[in-house]
Amino acid sequence: MVVRIANIYPNDVDVNGPGIRTVIFSQGCKHHCPYCFNKETWDFDKGKEYDVSQINEIVKKNSVITDGVTLSGGDPFFQSQGFSLIAEYAKKLNLNVWAYTGFTFEQLLELAKKEESVLLMLKNIDVLVDGKFEQAKKVKENEREKYPFRGSKNQRMIDVSKSLEVKKTVLYKL
Repeated sequence: MVVRIANIYPNDVDVNGPGIRTVIFSQGCKHHCPYCFNKETWDFDKGKEYDVSQINEIVKKNSVITDGVTLSGGDPFFQSQGFSLIAEYAKKLNLNVWAYTGFTFEQLLELAKKEESVLLMLKNIDVLVDGKFEQAKKVKENEREKYPFRGSKNQRMIDVSKSLEVKKTVLYKL
């Protein structure tokens, strides 16, 4: 299985989730949020192709020093077949998995009814930061403590396993 990647940061600290993280930026996004900080990841034809096994080797190699894996982008849910396998592998290594998406959690649940890989991906994600970036609701530097790990105030940090268990959205608390 091949995925298209914009970039991999093997040792990202406290930016894309808590602690030291391996951050995998997917290539490709259809959301096209105005003022997106990562517009170079929109084009599905750019970036570099990796076999999922190559990504998993990077995750494994870094697992001795990292606290978890973050799937970002672009939007990893546009490549849910491959990214579901990466998330599943990270969980087998006992790493926590965060994911960023422009979809809402509710939209992903609807999509999961048609695409099994979306549900598999969700089942292997601990925290989902959902929703499109909205410039008018941008988190200012002095608001970071109240809205950690988010770009705009409309985005939520969701405890995915609890949400799937109780069949309603449960917010994650640090």
